[in-house]
Amino acid sequence: MDYARFVRLRRPLWEAFARGLEAARRDPRRLTYAGLEDLAMGYRQVLHDHALAAARYPETGAARRLSALALEGTHRLTRQQPAKGGLLFFLGRTFPRAFRRQLDLLGVCLGLFLLAALLGLILADLRPELGSAFLGPKAVRDLAEGRLWTNSLATSVPPAVSSSRIATNNLGVALLAWSGGLLAGLLPLYVVLVNGFLLGALVAVTMHYSMAGELLTFVAAHGPLEITLILVSAAAGLGLGRALVEAGDRPRAEALRDAGRNALAVLLGCLPWFVLLGAVEVFVSPSPAVPVEVKIGLGCGLEALFLGLALRPAGPRGEYDE
Repeated sequence: MDYARFVRLRRPLWEAFARGLEAARRDPRRLTYAGLEDLAMGYRQVLHDHALAAARYPETGAARRLSALALEGTHRLTRQQPAKGGLLFFLGRTFPRAFRRQLDLLGVCLGLFLLAALLGLILADLRPELGSAFLGPKAVRDLAEGRLWTNSLATSVPPAVSSSRIATNNLGVALLAWSGGLLAGLLPLYVVLVNGFLLGALVAVTMHYSMAGELLTFVAAHGPLEITLILVSAAAGLGLGRALVEAGDRPRAEALRDAGRNALAVLLGCLPWFVLLGAVEVFVSPSPAVPVEVKIGLGCGLEALFLGLALRPAGPRGEYDE
């Protein structure tokens, strides 16, 4: 093919690609998926023609124009977008994406937790002496005298210290469930089953002493979200275990790396809520001055706020996204 024929046949493609680049430069947000596909196709054609012109027609006007188009297309189509960061971006996009990737595992954890709670409720109802094993003799004596062991939270230590201890304890449980995923998911399952069984047993024991209403009143403000956070952390740990045991058609190291990044994003997204719940459990839950209706409303509100943020549409991909 001679030079004139080459230019005559291929020039419309070059001009269309140049117009696409100009439109993308003026307003990148209006570039649709179909437009991006057309731009990528034109880019491949320009690269092909550029290689041909550089070999057969060097130093010509077509060769110089194709060189400029190829350079601009490379810059426009392959440049890296600036990294986004910040707490709002993480909580608004990264965490929801990571959270939704493990919804199936969260469903597994929830089912196991409910089964364990039912088992604990039945066994402790049949054998009330299990209360001593879980609570200790002093707490059982308090129940027999009409006092809940949680009353000591308001008087035993300064509120700030107590809040810190509670948040640290809850976070420790979540970390155990999260990091235990590296043991093929055994520790997350253990945490879910033990916490479910313990909750059911405690409800049964307090029912035996006609104190179940007081226990449920105490946990109304912080309990729903606290249980949710533990289950979410356990589901993240199970994600690590699943990648370790069943990597699919990907290399195990790659699957484990992606699962680890996703699990880390989930854990980091839960951390602020554990701190908040520590304060609620000290200042609101044991306080007799706070009406039961307020505690229930606060518990439901915190749960709804967390799930609303975790399940919100996350928009474009962010850090930790695949």
